[in-house]
Amino acid sequence: RVLATAGVAWWLIALAGQTIFTAYIALLYGVSAWTGHFDRWNEVVPRGWVSGHGAGNLVLAGHLLFAALVFASGGLQLVGAVRRRAPRLHRWNGRFYLVAAIALALSGLVLVAAGQSPGDPTQTAGTMLNVLAILAFAGMAWRDALARRFDRHRRWALRLLLAVAGVWFFRIGLMGWIVLNKGPVGFDPHTFRGPTLSLMAFGQTLMPLAILEMVFQVRKRKHAVARLAAAAVLGLASVATLTGTAAATLVMWLPHMK
Repeated sequence: RVLATAGVAWWLIALAGQTIFTAYIALLYGVSAWTGHFDRWNEVVPRGWVSGHGAGNLVLAGHLLFAALVFASGGLQLVGAVRRRAPRLHRWNGRFYLVAAIALALSGLVLVAAGQSPGDPTQTAGTMLNVLAILAFAGMAWRDALARRFDRHRRWALRLLLAVAGVWFFRIGLMGWIVLNKGPVGFDPHTFRGPTLSLMAFGQTLMPLAILEMVFQVRKRKHAVARLAAAAVLGLASVATLTGTAAATLVMWLPHMK
């Protein structure tokens, strides 16, 4: 019960944070595109909207659209009541989520290759790892769903959900780090380079997956101490997620949602 409660607590915090992030994408990028003020995209994304660069701008627009859609769709997939009472909706939303996640990953890959993503080669490598994880987990989740191996399907789907959230983990991790240290430590905020950002580029994928695998392994064993330890780790993750989400919301997202 303690482990389950800790997991639900983290999920509710993450769901709230990703909802705010989705609203931020819609209000900044969606509204500015609707009103024709594409220059506002460059307030956050360096070299985001480039005048006359039709293909690159289209890929970025698609990437942002799929980001908003995949976060909105992913939250619905984890609602147990939907899975039990509306299995058809769960299946079709799951198919949409897989397609949107793959499109998000591939469009992000194109943006990195085109040099429209900030950071150094190490951060690029971390982003590539995240893209490969999304594609691999999406394929595994789809394969096991078709084979009706639903327990395995759910595990791959949860891995996919965390990998897709990598971009969100990076942002809340960065803002939580800045708040904790009362300023940027371990990186240059002007060039957006430094060891802290390099570690976060890989941590955005590896750390959430490591915690999830810990929970999978602990749940297999009836060991009370191990489960309490896992619950404690989830509790710390909840505090970190809440801190990072609050900092990102107040500093990074709300100012651009007006």
